[in-house]
Amino acid sequence: MLEWFPYTCLAAGFIIIAIAVTRKLGPEWAWINRKIIHFSIVPAILMFYYGKIPVEVFGVSAFIFGVVQLWPHLKRHELSWYQIKHNYGEVFFSFSASAVVLLFPREYATALLLAMAISDGVTGVVRHYYFKKNGFNVKLKKHWTGSLAYLITAIAIGLYLLEGGVVGKLAWATTLMLAEYQPWVDDNLAVPLVGSLLFLLY
Repeated sequence: MLEWFPYTCLAAGFIIIAIAVTRKLGPEWAWINRKIIHFSIVPAILMFYYGKIPVEVFGVSAFIFGVVQLWPHLKRHELSWYQIKHNYGEVFFSFSASAVVLLFPREYATALLLAMAISDGVTGVVRHYYFKKNGFNVKLKKHWTGSLAYLITAIAIGLYLLEGGVVGKLAWATTLMLAEYQPWVDDNLAVPLVGSLLFLLY
């Protein structure tokens, strides 16, 4: 009856270990640390996709992670090695992940979650190293190199998981990339919101 329990603990363990390991890297690596934590969520997404973690358990767990991460912000005592003052991206990510799995079919939810985790993570790493290499401040900067990385990974995810023709999958990936790139709304909100609207096409 509780077959999902060890898988849920294992999935949570990957995330907790990533948070602990990134603490060793320190606040100066905060933007990379955030992406490492993004990648650590992939095992949970795959366990959800293959039915090892039920929808309700994944949704509730993601919501709890969101609340736990919101609390330091509310106390104004952020976990400095990956949390940024006045930036709630990791909180938005968790709450968005909770909503996505509860609202959409498993295949589509998985595709959108993987784009949020892998594509966004790869994008951040590529941009970080581009700006570091060129001597610029990497904080909150966007660049076409990162967007290209996002597009390539999102296309791969869409081709594998989404139904429909190739053109539609390319359009899906391109639209999510633009949602990530735009400067007005945090991409951890913009991508799931736009991805939710795109579901109407599938």
